Amino acid sequence: MKVAHTPDADDAFMFYAMTHGKVETWLEIEHVIEDIETLNRKALKGEYEVTALSAHAYALLDEKYRILSAGASVGDGYGPIVVAKKEMKLEGKRIAVPGSYTTASLLLKLAVDNFEVVEMTFDAVIDAVLSGECDAGLLIHEGQITYRDYNLVCLLDLWDWWKSETGGLPLPLGLNAIRRDLPDDMQREFLRVLRASINYALENVDEAIDYAMKFSRGLDRERVRKFALMYVNEYTYKMPESVVKALELLYNMSEEKGILKKPKLDILEQEMA
Repeated sequence: MKVAHTPDADDAFMFYAMTHGKVETWLEIEHVIEDIETLNRKALKGEYEVTALSAHAYALLDEKYRILSAGASVGDGYGPIVVAKKEMKLEGKRIAVPGSYTTASLLLKLAVDNFEVVEMTFDAVIDAVLSGECDAGLLIHEGQITYRDYNLVCLLDLWDWWKSETGGLPLPLGLNAIRRDLPDDMQREFLRVLRASINYALENVDEAIDYAMKFSRGLDRERVRKFALMYVNEYTYKMPESVVKALELLYNMSEEKGILKKPKLDILEQEMA
């Protein structure tokens, strides 16, 4: 079984126990590490049995994959942001986005009616803004907490926008999904293992952060810890009804605006031990 996740500190933190033999399983797991937009695109071909996905991408993949009720990345008080070198209105501007299938890109299309999309990898966005290639940039991952280091200003906080639109529901950004064609016992065993890996990290934070530091991309330990715990928490351990409701709303809003067709939400649950 190939399990794909990202080279980001939060995924490293989440998968630490699984990748280091801290959780026993009969599954034979091979870990693959690639950026989220690459994983979104490879999932369209069903390349990996288990994969991290943007919530946006799942809308195109519901016939191939089921959502796992563990492993979600959820914003609650924070989320993707749009930054620039100075204050400006975003309508009509060139905005660098970290992949067209990311949830951040979907949220931006919901929040801003008219702008020019310039697609690039997530780690090129800040440089595109600083160089003047783009008027503004949409930041995900650690850029959300480091942009001030580059004297950039936040023009749009998509968490604030989402909160005002939904009355404060959590913001679903990333998911883990498993291919439908796998046997049911294999699907449920992987869900158990993933949940156990998340639980281990949350109960052994310093140990898991030691490993996550290998994926820090220059962040100091305090920031890696902050970032990892922003996106690996109780929402990640077991998806609550509020996140399911938020996913439904995200897809409803997107369908109403003609961006995508609402997918069938099929979330693999498991009896808690």
